[in-house]
Amino acid sequence: MAGVGGPQPLSRVVDSSGPDGWAAMTDRPATVLATFLRWEQEQPDKVFLTQPHPDGRVVDTTWAEAGDQARRLAAYLRSLQFPPGSRIALLGRNSAHWIISDIAIMMAGHVSVPIYATMGAEQARYILDHSESKLLLVGKLDGTADNWPNIEKALPDDLPLLALPMSPRRDIPQWDDAIAGHEPLSHIHDGQPDELSSIMYTSGSTGKPKGVMHSYGAMQAICPAMIQVIGGGSPQDRAVSYLPLAHVAERAFVHCLLYVGGRIYFCNNLSTFAEDLRRARPTLFFSVPRLWTKFRLAVNAKLPAHKQRLLFALPLVSHVVKRKILRELGLDHARICFTGSAPLSPEIVAWYRSLGLEMLEGYGMTEAYITHCSTPGHARPGYVGTCTPGAQARIDGNGEILIKSPSQMMGYYKDPELTSRVTSADGFFLTGDRGELDAEGRLRITGRTKELFKTERGEYVAPAPIENLLGAHPRLEGVCVTGANHPRPFALLMLSADTQQAISDTTLARADLEAELGTLVNHVNATLANHEKLSCVVVTRQPWTVENGMLTPTLKIKREAIESRYLPGADAWLATERAVVWE
Repeated sequence: MAGVGGPQPLSRVVDSSGPDGWAAMTDRPATVLATFLRWEQEQPDKVFLTQPHPDGRVVDTTWAEAGDQARRLAAYLRSLQFPPGSRIALLGRNSAHWIISDIAIMMAGHVSVPIYATMGAEQARYILDHSESKLLLVGKLDGTADNWPNIEKALPDDLPLLALPMSPRRDIPQWDDAIAGHEPLSHIHDGQPDELSSIMYTSGSTGKPKGVMHSYGAMQAICPAMIQVIGGGSPQDRAVSYLPLAHVAERAFVHCLLYVGGRIYFCNNLSTFAEDLRRARPTLFFSVPRLWTKFRLAVNAKLPAHKQRLLFALPLVSHVVKRKILRELGLDHARICFTGSAPLSPEIVAWYRSLGLEMLEGYGMTEAYITHCSTPGHARPGYVGTCTPGAQARIDGNGEILIKSPSQMMGYYKDPELTSRVTSADGFFLTGDRGELDAEGRLRITGRTKELFKTERGEYVAPAPIENLLGAHPRLEGVCVTGANHPRPFALLMLSADTQQAISDTTLARADLEAELGTLVNHVNATLANHEKLSCVVVTRQPWTVENGMLTPTLKIKREAIESRYLPGADAWLATERAVVWE
């Protein structure tokens, strides 16, 4: 429980300016910072980070250049004379400068506090206050793909700020001045494996964000484990970082690339994403179900599914067509792809695998990083794989998944009581997820323990498996199954943006879509127990977004917010006795 109270002391300082900088830090398990120092020494002139800019420039940063900038920023942070172990908040979309700043915070002996760029203003303010952050680094933001305009209004008046490149603020201290005005810090902080390195706040899907404390050792431990899972890595590996770095999965993904000395590319904005992806031609690629679904829909728009089936059946043509699809996606060099954060339809996974992608599913939590991942050649549809090396899992009598991991948290910041409640006597973390293990130890997630609800007959319904069945439909972007204390459950559906546009343009008749959804309900109901069968589905008018509070920053549904918004209309919808109801 180290780190529950105040800042951590500077435990050790090393001189990193000479060739022995990394060697001085290798007498114990490596940390992210020690790994960075290794590659900085061994391949100083190799490109580490590739950053496109709004003006069209694409800037490459070598390991040596990244190290120089990180040391100069660390010197700037030291010049502010904050107490050792002070919290430094990072707000911004993914960029080379986010990564360099993260390394600089370690070098200076402080603790990073990443904040989602799409987070609600009230939650962002809560994190800044709760963490007692001494400084906010304002990174790449533009107010269109993030919530900066609202977050800016909620910032504490007395909080010091520093603008990173591509920051919207020009009236505060700037990165270029901080870098130019300080010589590289020669004596950097040597964080010990059991020392607090970062406080990563949960996305707040069930209330206020919780500050999850991670040590230097925990943040590094996932890297060799994941590299073992995928069968190795090398400095030739490339990846695109575009999912929020405030999320544990993306941060672990980036750290794994750093671990093998690989190259990390970034994106300019959503409109340039395809171009940015093709520039990188990643060998490793991580995305979430919502985006994997969008990628497939984009392919289907150019090459309809029925034509794919015909072409894929032709031996001489199939390989050429599949390679062309992967090339257009920018994934023709990808040897491993990952999906996680939420379930992805087995049918969609099978489609990507049919193209030749090795797609692995993973499972983890902010509190324990990644504890499960399928392995190449041993994936089972609907399962998230076996324990990653060093991790353990068991299912308790109530069906809850308990996990223990080398990357497990030190505890919740300022909340030892909650930490104790979610930790078993033998050190396992109570995830709140329900699951089951097959004979080979592969894990299937069956829902959340707190999401179970009773119908008016007192029969339990687990919404997640039903949502997964409905969510596989290409016209749907969000699903929420609900219906506590009603005769039978029902589902709220958010149409995909393309489907909404097609209805608006009258290229898709509403009656045709209704028939399509009615067929979907019948197919799903045929697989369910009687008390689980859906009475109807309700097509909602309002999109669910992070901004309106219906989604978390990681694009998961906020069940309580959605139910609060829609349940008042349930009785009227059910009274229609229609299979498909339009809000």
